[in-house]
Amino acid sequence: MDVEKVFHMTGGVGETSYSRNSSLQKKASEMVKHITLETVEEVYVATKPKSIGIADLGCSSGPNTLSNIKDILDKIEGISHNKLKQSAPEFRVFLNDLPTNDFNAIFQALPEFHQWLKQKDGSDDDENRVTNSSNIYVAAYPGSFYGRLFPDHCLHFIYSSYSLHWLSKVPRGLYDEQGNSLNKKSIYISENSPCEVSKVYFDQFKEDFSLFLQSRSDELVSRGKMVLILLGREGFNHVDRGNAFFWKILYQALTNLISKGEVEKEKLDSYEVHFYAPCKEEIEKVARENGCFEVERLEMFEIEKTIGKGMSYGTMVAMTVRSIQESMLAHHFGEAIIEGLFKEYGRLVDEEMEKEEIRPITFLLVLRKP
Repeated sequence: MDVEKVFHMTGGVGETSYSRNSSLQKKASEMVKHITLETVEEVYVATKPKSIGIADLGCSSGPNTLSNIKDILDKIEGISHNKLKQSAPEFRVFLNDLPTNDFNAIFQALPEFHQWLKQKDGSDDDENRVTNSSNIYVAAYPGSFYGRLFPDHCLHFIYSSYSLHWLSKVPRGLYDEQGNSLNKKSIYISENSPCEVSKVYFDQFKEDFSLFLQSRSDELVSRGKMVLILLGREGFNHVDRGNAFFWKILYQALTNLISKGEVEKEKLDSYEVHFYAPCKEEIEKVARENGCFEVERLEMFEIEKTIGKGMSYGTMVAMTVRSIQESMLAHHFGEAIIEGLFKEYGRLVDEEMEKEEIRPITFLLVLRKP
């Protein structure tokens, strides 16, 4: 499966869209927003550019995308006006995701974004205006961030939220020479996986993350920084009630559909996810060996469990996972199973939560280019 051609969040603004089902990601970014904005300030004060380059890698679509950019622009404008006593810089904003992303939804929201800028300016007196919408240039940059995207030294700040746990591909080492999966009793790393499976996944993460760091180092100016938010795990053990456990539940939901005749066993045996939840030590190891960046912060946090109005926690998780994974699952198993699969998945999540809490781990990583 060519991940770059198939994988995308569910577009549009419908009930199952990522736009309508990304509140957990929004909550995570809000929890660490103060660190993101502190980092933005440090970069701007250190470099004082007249034209600042900002990139959101893995931007997806929906309200979170431009909301993050608004916060960053607002911070820089405030520093310019109140701290540095100068005009705000020109803003070059690059929104990146895979070519299959719903960029149209972002572009359709831009008029409202520019209207917000005009309302925020709120004055006809040029001396009292921090910036104006004509000073902000927003562009889409489709393509995988596992490789170069931008010209040399054109960016000052890079932000990426809930993207780097997605690998560039399903690791080739999961399959033998005949194309048969070595991991037939799981779709990720579980207690049923052969011991080599976790190594194959880590090797793919190491290759991808190293390439990501090298590429971003070429694109950032000296003293430029990145804020990266990604799913991970606590400690070296993969088999816990963290992010890996949600994949175990999805596998069980697919297995239950086999018994109903809705999924072929051979289809499930050949399905693996392009995901890896690293631990803190693995992130530090890859960053240190790569050598392109200094690690300024690496913090672990958890999102408090919330329940949407009129729905259980399991249903909310199922809607979130569906908005992310539907493209891959429909491509492999067919669209006919999707509705029933996620109804069953939500039921199983609720069932497991009654037994014991599931604790998905998130990491915040701040990196500085020397």
